[in-house]
Amino acid sequence: MDDQFGIGQPVRRKEDVRFLTGKGRYTDDIDMPGQAHLAILRSPHAHARIVSMDTSAAKAAPGVIAVLTGHDADADGIGLFPVQIEVPARAGTPPLYCPPRRILQTDAVRFVGDPVVAVVAETRSQAEDALELVDIEYEMLPSATDTGSALDPATPVIWPERGSNLCVEWSNGREEQADAAIAAAAHVAKIRLVQNRVVGNPMEPRVAIGVWDAEKERYELTSPTQGMFRVRDPMARDILKVPADKLRVISPDTGGGFGLRSKCFPESAMVLWAAKKLGRPVKWRSGRAETFVCDPHGRDHVTEAEMPFDAQGKALGLRVRTTAAMGAYLCDFGPRIPTVAGARIAGTVYDLQAVNMRVKCVFTNTVPTDAYRGAGRPEVAYTIERLLDLGAAHFGLSKDEIRRRNYITAAQMPYTNCVGNVLDSGDFSGTQGKALDLADWQGFARRRDESRARGKLRGIGLGYFVEASGGAPTEWARVAMTEDGKARLHVGTFNHGQGHETAFAQIAHARLGIPFADVVLVQGDTDVIETGGGTGGSRSSQMGGVATLRASNAVLDKAKRIAAHMLEAAVADVEVENGRFRVAGTDLSVTWTQVIASANDPAKLPENETPGLDEKVLYKRDTECNFPNGCHVAEVEIDPETGVLEVVRYAAVDDVGNVINPMLVHGQSHGGIAQGLGQAVLEEARYDAESGQFVTATFMDYAMPRASDLPELEIDFNVVPTPVNELGVKGAGEGGACGAPPAIVSAACDALGVAHLDMPLTPEKIWRVLRAA
Repeated sequence: MDDQFGIGQPVRRKEDVRFLTGKGRYTDDIDMPGQAHLAILRSPHAHARIVSMDTSAAKAAPGVIAVLTGHDADADGIGLFPVQIEVPARAGTPPLYCPPRRILQTDAVRFVGDPVVAVVAETRSQAEDALELVDIEYEMLPSATDTGSALDPATPVIWPERGSNLCVEWSNGREEQADAAIAAAAHVAKIRLVQNRVVGNPMEPRVAIGVWDAEKERYELTSPTQGMFRVRDPMARDILKVPADKLRVISPDTGGGFGLRSKCFPESAMVLWAAKKLGRPVKWRSGRAETFVCDPHGRDHVTEAEMPFDAQGKALGLRVRTTAAMGAYLCDFGPRIPTVAGARIAGTVYDLQAVNMRVKCVFTNTVPTDAYRGAGRPEVAYTIERLLDLGAAHFGLSKDEIRRRNYITAAQMPYTNCVGNVLDSGDFSGTQGKALDLADWQGFARRRDESRARGKLRGIGLGYFVEASGGAPTEWARVAMTEDGKARLHVGTFNHGQGHETAFAQIAHARLGIPFADVVLVQGDTDVIETGGGTGGSRSSQMGGVATLRASNAVLDKAKRIAAHMLEAAVADVEVENGRFRVAGTDLSVTWTQVIASANDPAKLPENETPGLDEKVLYKRDTECNFPNGCHVAEVEIDPETGVLEVVRYAAVDDVGNVINPMLVHGQSHGGIAQGLGQAVLEEARYDAESGQFVTATFMDYAMPRASDLPELEIDFNVVPTPVNELGVKGAGEGGACGAPPAIVSAACDALGVAHLDMPLTPEKIWRVLRAA
């Protein structure tokens, strides 16, 4: 019988006991001795010049300790917020422009929510009350919030020193090949589509506590992140202007991330600056309404794309022209998302080489954008899947058949795609076949007839995606055996809902043979974790998991050498069984506890061995990514009287390589599908065209998916191990957000008999299509 806690088993999440019994420790659960509270006055205007600022009444308000402005920050040497990447500009176009982003604005505000003044008081309510006493005179300026028209000559320019709203124009090249493919085509499918702007809204809002340790002359930031070093290094270098070791970052339990947590935030810098300035801890917590205007948004693209086909429905290439909103400033990775990051999977799972993608990243008077679950890859997959549906309609082919004709075949694997990335493994046609079976694709006609009999319109659609998962190609782990036989596993990844405490314990347990419950995860503190890439881009199992395996191997190898010395046997003859080190073929054995005791006693060690069982590894790999993929099938029903759409069936087959814990991966699939459904059907961050006001800044106006919006999700795997790591695992976190939007939109268009309809598929939008028909 299989080990119930080993790799491949659906082990229940060990961390859930802590969370469900109220024993989780989140940042807002922490209060420091002598702590003060910070609140932020944010711009009520999309674009305005700051004429004057009077903070005297706020300074005199009850409980107020300090009122801080950008002028104070300048005097204290607080730096500007940089972009963390460089996106190469298309030949003949100007280089990327990163506008100066201050911690608090002094000359102008450029989006609703732009921070202007920070108040520190004894209590949160006193700080918030004092904000109302700050008197700021604004001179209104015209705003630009529409992505598609951001570069029009009549559109106001947000950064006059740049001369236009263009941040950078990027291209992957191959323009001549794409143009030639289109010129030679029997048919060219064309589409204009919108990637609607969405708000991440993790369950736990952002919180930050800043401490200045005068004795150590060091800052300490406690805040939920997706990885402490991603926050520490730019914060120390660029904002505080101190060596990295002068900033400690601690991340306790964290309630969701979705890409937006792994950033260098102004609010985190504010509490650190204020803590040093005032000599006491300072805490800030975002309210839910504040989350809408202070957390990075996602997506927000306008795309025109063309796909040429030969006479048999074989796609010959792809030409894409995208305008992508950056917001008023650049976030850490903002311009990378729609350009280099998304293009890593250009062509997705199809044999497409003549691919040219050109992206214009533009400034608008909106909240800055950055990574949101999938980070560029869902947008590329959505564009390609919509074009394939249009091609299928033209040639009279079914949606599944046109994809079958275009998949990269088994004989072509490993396949180097049009941007030079090697898809190392995959069975795309086979994965589609499993998904169609799981969805009962052949039984759809009967279900459509049943819906029609009830007065409903029913449609079916599919979406195939490939993910580029992995990110930074190094990861660190340390395994230290304690005297009582437990393994303390230190990791440089960061668990914010994925279940690392469980999955990594399964790996260590399977390798070391100690009880699953005796593996203790240590994370989230730059004082105890040496380095690490954090968690993002579905990298944890393939990077942190492999590092965990290798550190466990190093500990086990040393333990075997010590056990062999204790048993007076050859190392090759020692095997681990049921938590004991045994000489093969004999009854001679020692326990883990005995081996650990010998490891800690220099007198009992073999020659040339150092004391302890404490090993760390830095895992490096040659490739940046591997390529999980999947086929998702959605069915929708539409009420023709009201336009209300319901997703009534959903099936997904994902290839995430070997599966460490199927229960965890199913959970990741469910979450990703829910977020993809949210974008497809419900969610849209909207700005008023005239005033630039953010009109969907609460849950009264911004529709989040609820449990009742999702059908029963049928999930399965097509396991194709990757050869690039010894666990054979690929990423698993972002597939649902890639597969759900094209599958659901495809199904809606099928039900309505239209070529395309932009997300979100609101009842009003559908009702208008039905009335027009």
